[in-house]
Amino acid sequence: MDIETSPAGDMGTQKELDPLENARLQFEEAAARLKLDPSFIQIIKEPRRATIVKLPVHMDDGSFRVFTGYRVQHSIIRGPAKGGIRYHPDVTLEEVMALAAWMTWKCAVVGIPFGGGKGGIVCDPTKMSKGELERLTRRYTADLIDVFGPESDVPAPDVNTNEQTMAWIMDTYSMHARHTVTSVVTGKPLVLGGSAGRREATGRGVLFVVREAARRIGLDLHRARVVVQGFGNVGSVAADLLARDGAHIVGVSDVKGGIQNPDGLDIHALLQHVHATKSVVGFHGSTPIDGKKLLELPCDILIPAALENQITNVNASRIQARIIAEGANGPTTTQADKILNKAGVLVVPDILANSGGVTVSYFEWVQDRQGFFWREQEVNERLEHIMVNSFHDVARMADEHQVSFRVAAFMLAIKRVVDVIQIRGVYA
Repeated sequence: MDIETSPAGDMGTQKELDPLENARLQFEEAAARLKLDPSFIQIIKEPRRATIVKLPVHMDDGSFRVFTGYRVQHSIIRGPAKGGIRYHPDVTLEEVMALAAWMTWKCAVVGIPFGGGKGGIVCDPTKMSKGELERLTRRYTADLIDVFGPESDVPAPDVNTNEQTMAWIMDTYSMHARHTVTSVVTGKPLVLGGSAGRREATGRGVLFVVREAARRIGLDLHRARVVVQGFGNVGSVAADLLARDGAHIVGVSDVKGGIQNPDGLDIHALLQHVHATKSVVGFHGSTPIDGKKLLELPCDILIPAALENQITNVNASRIQARIIAEGANGPTTTQADKILNKAGVLVVPDILANSGGVTVSYFEWVQDRQGFFWREQEVNERLEHIMVNSFHDVARMADEHQVSFRVAAFMLAIKRVVDVIQIRGVYA
């Protein structure tokens, strides 16, 4: 029986799509190759703290609704927990735990002094007013006031949260602290201590690693065909910057559908279309394509910048890209990884490819704490330096141990965390 129709296959597919299971498998493969002391593995494998809060919120119709919120700190060994907060109906504790772990490794692989954290609230923000979202955000912040802090846990935007959300968190925390604390969150508006270049940082980081990956396999970026799944903040910025570098963007998609043009899309015009219509669908000079089929288009570079579990054992063998740069968190399952590695696809993993956002969040935190802000050009130059160096750190690890970039990135990150544990010691 087919895996998609058999009961056993359903269980296997469900396990493959479990982000916590994927995070565990990625960790265990890399840790095994490092031959670490099992006691250190136990220390860094599990989250140090997982908090569940119930949030009563006064709705616009006069009723009260109780929402469930989560905040997980996976590690604070290398510094304060760092990670976004997402608002989505499908948020689960297991998903947040996986994302928090990935943040630990992401911060370590680029060498910034943060641990990993993540948060989420089970809600549908598309069905809530701005006032309801503000009251929900402030209640969540107030309930976690002893968790958050510039030296302990620094949130940021994630799925369905933005600069405004961060401003509400900063203000709520500051009211409790009785003084303004800009460094408690990152991804804030510029007028509240945000950093120049922060909005574009994740997409710009994708550009930097794609450049290095193209050089590694001898691909001329000026003639490369690129497909971008997810034309939100990360995907649209990456597509725009790659087009300016001379690449041909032959397909893009968003939640409403996909479009393609084998001769290349006019990204400047597409950005204007999206601004006017809120979707890529219907763009002139393109033909529609199913969002899932978009991943299988002929291309040199594929950038999955949507949600988790987009490339699985079902479609991995049909991927035609030579390079996959993961703009999203966890877009490729562990089973799909094996298929892609066997096919010779260079997968630049999420903990490296999309780490530009947390890197510039670190810059924002530093600027807030010193009260001195950098020009955008300086931010971008510092970001490029870190992303390029980190790519080559991972490449050296991959070459030395003859492993994939994902395994190498996890090995590098885990080693950096363990090195700090060994130096600090374990307080008991």
